[in-house]
Amino acid sequence: MRAIHLAIAAAALLPAGHASAAGIDLSKPYGDKYGCINKNGQEVAADQMLLLTDKELITAASACTFTETKAQADGSLTIKAECEAEGEDGKSPATFTIKHSAKNAKKLSVVDEDGNVMGEVSRCK
Repeated sequence: MRAIHLAIAAAALLPAGHASAAGIDLSKPYGDKYGCINKNGQEVAADQMLLLTDKELITAASACTFTETKAQADGSLTIKAECEAEGEDGKSPATFTIKHSAKNAKKLSVVDEDGNVMGEVSRCK
């Protein structure tokens, strides 16, 4: 019985990047065209870019570092993050939902806390 409690406690302490829900595995980066091109650093400038890793969400104008990742019953991930926006000082909290795309099973949708779809991303090659 004690081993079960220790296993549950250990699972609760996993870092945010190790969470996965119903096949959502963020161990490899996901991005749109420019997000994947820039996955190893700024290769090209782009007005629109979306890159999702196990630790952060990067857009053309902001960078968000994950502070908490929770798997939801519907298979999605809810992610809390601290974000820095281009041209602004300091960080602000944000919440995102990552879920399987309704249009394409190989893609993930990134949705902001207001329910707006920020974009869809595919696993980078």
